[in-house]
Amino acid sequence: MKKSLLTFVVASSAVVFATQVNAAGRDSISIVGSSTVYPFATVVAEQFGKGGKFKTPKVESTGTGGGMKLFCGGVGVDFPDIANASRRMKKSEFEACQKAGVKDIVEVKIGFDGIVLAHSKKAKGLELTRKEIFLALAKMVPDPTCKKDCGNKLVANPYKTWNQVNPKLPKTKIEVLGPPPTSGTRDAFAELALEGGCQSFDWIKGLKEKNEPEFKSVCQTVREDGAYVEAGENDNLIVQKLDANPNALGIFGFSFLDQNTDKVAAERVDGVDVSFETIADGKYPISRPLYFYVKKAHVGMIPGLDAFVTEFTSEKAAGGEGYLADKGLIPLPDDERKAVAESAKQLKSLSM
Repeated sequence: MKKSLLTFVVASSAVVFATQVNAAGRDSISIVGSSTVYPFATVVAEQFGKGGKFKTPKVESTGTGGGMKLFCGGVGVDFPDIANASRRMKKSEFEACQKAGVKDIVEVKIGFDGIVLAHSKKAKGLELTRKEIFLALAKMVPDPTCKKDCGNKLVANPYKTWNQVNPKLPKTKIEVLGPPPTSGTRDAFAELALEGGCQSFDWIKGLKEKNEPEFKSVCQTVREDGAYVEAGENDNLIVQKLDANPNALGIFGFSFLDQNTDKVAAERVDGVDVSFETIADGKYPISRPLYFYVKKAHVGMIPGLDAFVTEFTSEKAAGGEGYLADKGLIPLPDDERKAVAESAKQLKSLSM
């Protein structure tokens, strides 16, 4: 009996010791993900670190898709605690998390952002519709040579200059610098801008009911012939390239535009200017919610993780007059913001 008790005590002590050693392997929060959410998370991390109780979290800009892959890699100090996202977690990502043992995930919606097409202030801007954006950047488009009774024919995008899309637009080369497929901004742009313009063609819109995968493929696939240039996850690089090539356009979040108004300006879309107000009231057509995701198994294992979530969702950070609004985040409506903060405080797990 004594031997059994001794074995139990030794085993229990070993587990506690192993847990302590494991936790000691990392004493600060690890955050990965969206380049759009990155500046907001960085500001919160800095404010959090200034409190003195916990170390300043490490924030990395990996893109939404790349961040989800790292986040869903597993549980333990070798894996990130939080994934920032400029779109909602996909079901496939949620399932990948589950398979890797990341069972309890807390979803936190932090606010809104608009996706802009920007030009250098050295150039004259365009005024575009989502239909024109789709025709300029989609891989396959309705055949422009077909005038009557051609059926539902798609061809590889033939448009080389903006005036070929619409004679009212300038005769300049279509060259748009944007994020790669791993980016949530790219996903949201494809869904909101390209698909929004795609649906202006009734026969393609009707395809959504008949064959949604084909509809998504037609409406959201970006051309790969050089008109769309993948510029990585570095929005600063896009601004530099726009400065060097004033005829090009760049795609990034409103919050980044807001911090670079001395260098770039945004195109109007469907007759609407992008602004804090037009995103907040839903008038600007290319806007999306922003999120971060928390690995619940790491709460209690990584010092200060729950406190960081509380800081991020606090009124002083995410409120209408919060310090994140000063950085360009469009806050959630008051009631929704309070509900999100309460849900985050309780660490409610996401289900899909």
